[in-house]
Amino acid sequence: MDDRASNGDPRSITVRDRRFCIRYPFAADALVLDLESGSRTEGVTSDLSMGGIFVCTSKPLPSNTRVRITLTRKNEKMEALGMVRIVKPRIGMGIEFIDVEQPHYGVLCRWAEQLGKAR
Repeated sequence: MDDRASNGDPRSITVRDRRFCIRYPFAADALVLDLESGSRTEGVTSDLSMGGIFVCTSKPLPSNTRVRITLTRKNEKMEALGMVRIVKPRIGMGIEFIDVEQPHYGVLCRWAEQLGKAR
């Protein structure tokens, strides 16, 4: 077992250790709108979970930016409110879902279910 998780030192817990949702490889077009400034950035997702996504883009938004994200895959769309949690300059950003309303939550569940069965 990795000692980092068992020695009681909270600084030794990495972001990966804190994830609570299974992540699946997932490709969809992403449009991300900064709710404060109104600026937009586009990209493609690399993975998806019930808790969030990673968007590959050369122009990631700053950490803690509140966003509205629209994902499009084939003929389905999903929208959610989120928060940028991880920024990798010139690579992309990890976005945590904050609020996903119906019917978009149903689309998210269906995508995750399909990805889980494909494993």
